[in-house]
Amino acid sequence: MERRPYINRIGIAVPRHDVHRKFIDIATRYFVEERDKGLFARMAERSQIEHRYSCLRPACDPAQMDSERFYRLGAFPDTHARMSRYNQEALPLACAAVADLDLDDGREAITHLIVVSCTGFVAPGLDFQLAQVLGLAPSVERTVVGFMGCSAALPGLKLAYHAVRSNPRARILLVALELCTLHLQESKSLDELLSFLLFGDGCAAALVTAEAQGAGIVGFSALPLPGTSELLTWRIGSLGFEMHLSGKVPSTICRNLPPALPALLADVGKSDVALWAVHPGGRTILDAALKALEIENEALAYSRDVLRDFGNMSSAGVLFVLAKMIASRTRGMGCAMAFGPGITVEAMRFLMQ
Repeated sequence: MERRPYINRIGIAVPRHDVHRKFIDIATRYFVEERDKGLFARMAERSQIEHRYSCLRPACDPAQMDSERFYRLGAFPDTHARMSRYNQEALPLACAAVADLDLDDGREAITHLIVVSCTGFVAPGLDFQLAQVLGLAPSVERTVVGFMGCSAALPGLKLAYHAVRSNPRARILLVALELCTLHLQESKSLDELLSFLLFGDGCAAALVTAEAQGAGIVGFSALPLPGTSELLTWRIGSLGFEMHLSGKVPSTICRNLPPALPALLADVGKSDVALWAVHPGGRTILDAALKALEIENEALAYSRDVLRDFGNMSSAGVLFVLAKMIASRTRGMGCAMAFGPGITVEAMRFLMQ
């Protein structure tokens, strides 16, 4: 009999520097027009975000973004400097999330290591570094899921799902790490500064095995929404990674998600879904999903809690939501959903017993 893979537990970690209020204060200085300053302040207030964390320490100087002057007006860092900082900061944060996972003496039993990230690249990469620092077996199978954006944790879990199905003895450690605040761009554009207002740094680590504990994985689906390929993009530039997040994304999700839902849920009826783990991409994203799914606001309580406390952490975000669900021992059929470049909707059906 085929055994179902389970997300046994999830550990989380964020850097210690809360930068949300600092960013609002400093970004307001970028605007020349009082109208734009007022509009940005109102949108920040409506964002439903209270905290976002960064590997960069905020500056005491009200005119400076961070204490090291990583970001200096007129001299923002190039891609090389940002990747160097990613290489410096990624491993300690990943280790903190794995420590929260509490593997105890089970590290040597890990057979697969999957690392998910879209905010940094280096070789040997974070997968290699983690395997060395954690003391994983030399034979551990390493895979990197890169540059798939906010939805990438679900393809990462899909790899873990198939590994367990092919070998019930497999024990997979999945680490989704994003240092989004390393990609701030110097801009006076209201739309761009509002998009930067969303993102924070974070890491989640999940253990996936055939042991019946936690969230049982039922299956996966993915579907690109038609005509949306340029609405959400993430490209490498000379001054870091450049995101384009169109203001049309929420309305596009709201319009296109209902007809796509049967394919995303596959053999699970919408009425059977009691738990919704929607990626906390922003207030308007969650509002759009709420309307499209025709569910009660309470159904997205976990997602809104993560958005409030951490902001949008790209691929790590949906795992933070799932971590809350697993810790609360909530029961029922669930659907995790995240939106990535494309726009592609990734969905995972799961069962909490």
